[in-house]
Amino acid sequence: MARKKDVNYFDTFIELVEYSSKAADLLNEIMNNFNAEVLQEKISEMHEIEHTGDEARHRMIRRLAKEFITPIEREDIMALADAIDDVTDSIEDVLMHLYMFNIKKIREHALKMTEIIVKCCNALKPALHEFKNFRKSQTLHKLVVEVNFLEEEGDKLFKEAIRDLYVNCDDFKEVTAWSQTFDYLENCCDACEEVANVIENIVMKNS
Repeated sequence: MARKKDVNYFDTFIELVEYSSKAADLLNEIMNNFNAEVLQEKISEMHEIEHTGDEARHRMIRRLAKEFITPIEREDIMALADAIDDVTDSIEDVLMHLYMFNIKKIREHALKMTEIIVKCCNALKPALHEFKNFRKSQTLHKLVVEVNFLEEEGDKLFKEAIRDLYVNCDDFKEVTAWSQTFDYLENCCDACEEVANVIENIVMKNS
């Protein structure tokens, strides 16, 4: 029975990261085919993904509250679930701020940063699939490092994006809006790296 419960928790992590990946794919599609007129519809679509992920997380919390024996420490289960949930939330935040800042046209660096976010989420998926084997895995560390590498690429793009914005844009409103939008895009990469960090911490605690 304990083994069945172990699989359930690890499967929930996989389910949660799938929602993050769906959110990243939707953001990428919106950014590459941007139409401000339908942005509110896309926000509703994004929120549905985020809400479904929240429901999966809440189901896990309710199960966790009733169980005495868990495959890893309770706080580690919560930390990892929360970190993955933060990825989906941060992606939704980007879309919300595109709407609030009345963005009409997507800048090239934003497209590149969104592509990195998709790559980060795609890198997290195999890491979460492998996580159930974390005590003996030969590949999990490499998968975690890949997410760290992609986050660094996101940092570089963020610096280039801000530099380009301040050098080539004279519209104060646009500079302000995009400065914050780039920050929210970077937050998505940071959130992905935090998932990798939590995985690594759990592995170290249980080594």
